[in-house]
Amino acid sequence: MKNLRLRAARAAKGLSQQALADLVGASRQTINAIEQGDYNPTINLCIAICRVLDRTLDDLFWDEEQADG
Repeated sequence: MKNLRLRAARAAKGLSQQALADLVGASRQTINAIEQGDYNPTINLCIAICRVLDRTLDDLFWDEEQADG
């Protein structure tokens, strides 16, 4: 499942995938894979992304459909 919330939060900050990757110590390919739903990041990477984007884990990574099911 694509992570459109992450993509939107990144765009709202005016960051490219590469810029976000540089800020969190990851590769651009990793950020792309997270946004495409092809990679589940570690909790440490999730926290780093949230800090850079000024969002919470719930804002960016909690899948409400899975929580209900």
